[in-house]
Amino acid sequence: MSFRLKAITREEHLAFVTARPSVSHMQVPAWGDVKPDWRAESLGWFDDEDRLVGVGLVLFRPLPKLRRFLAYLPEGPVIEWDAPDLHRWLDPMLVHLKAQGAFSVKMGPPVVARRWSAEAVKAAIADPRARRLRDAEATAHEPRAFDVADRLRQMGWQQTEPGSEDGFAAGQPRYVFQVPFSGRSLEDIQRGLNQQWRRNIKKSEKAGVKVVRGGYEDLPAFYDLYVETAERDRFIPRPQAYFQRMWTALTAEDPDRMRLYLAHHEGEVLAAATMLTVGEHVWYSYGASTHRKREVQPNNAIQWRMMCDAHELGASVYDFRGITDTLEESNHLLGLLRFKVGSGGQAVEYLGEWDFPLNKFLHKALDLYMSRR
Repeated sequence: MSFRLKAITREEHLAFVTARPSVSHMQVPAWGDVKPDWRAESLGWFDDEDRLVGVGLVLFRPLPKLRRFLAYLPEGPVIEWDAPDLHRWLDPMLVHLKAQGAFSVKMGPPVVARRWSAEAVKAAIADPRARRLRDAEATAHEPRAFDVADRLRQMGWQQTEPGSEDGFAAGQPRYVFQVPFSGRSLEDIQRGLNQQWRRNIKKSEKAGVKVVRGGYEDLPAFYDLYVETAERDRFIPRPQAYFQRMWTALTAEDPDRMRLYLAHHEGEVLAAATMLTVGEHVWYSYGASTHRKREVQPNNAIQWRMMCDAHELGASVYDFRGITDTLEESNHLLGLLRFKVGSGGQAVEYLGEWDFPLNKFLHKALDLYMSRR
């Protein structure tokens, strides 16, 4: 028998998430409020004894002029992914979403496939034959991930291609960089930083860089730096209203769900970053900095302060989020990868995102539209 699935309240959803050590920040109820162009619904899986055993935040995006929707569960749902009877979880979800008018379902199983140590990533970058991280020998493989992938294919799910030339997919990143905190003291974590990081942190302290926590009123200062960063790193910036909405929605759900940090030097804000927390998982979410006074190393200063605070919160992992998969020197994102590698963590590959076309014609039309954007 399949599990029974139905819409649940935000309170039920949040209580389930709160009881778990690690759930994506995109699978908390408040994330639906961050995305006003999507209609959000909390889903719950119930067993034979009517116990809530799984949840999912699904976002519905309407097709123009049609009452048909793309249903998206970013980095979710929160279910037992290594269950041998995975169809018991996913089949009722597809039935429910089809009844809601979904023509296609996209999800991102929070399942790790491979890991590369910082040393392995550095070796791959230095190897002129290595074009992509995915082609380099991994430090660790997670066998259950490949079992999950096989089961999904057998059920008719289709794996989304890894992404564009820079390694970032249109949805959520498949490759991220994480620093394990579990069982490690702050001194252990500091010893794991490379020499450049430790030197830069000391340099910022000596120069008088002060990292402080900000509030809603400091978002404009963050945003000014963010726009400058977008121009420098060649990406399209989100509007300021997005971050204001993000702050309001997430901190209303939990005062510590989102934090803002600013690095000050001689009365000037040189860098700023947002940090998200769900359970024992902490993410460095958005970062921004100016090209001015880079010699006082505000970026290392702000990251170290965030890592210290994450450790104090009891984090088991500090997540730098997405990294490029492309290792060629011409890749403009390689510098950012090198910066994250200096933290002494590990590159992590997830299973990526998967699609289930409920209406193959509309799904193909959406694919064609997305490829031409």
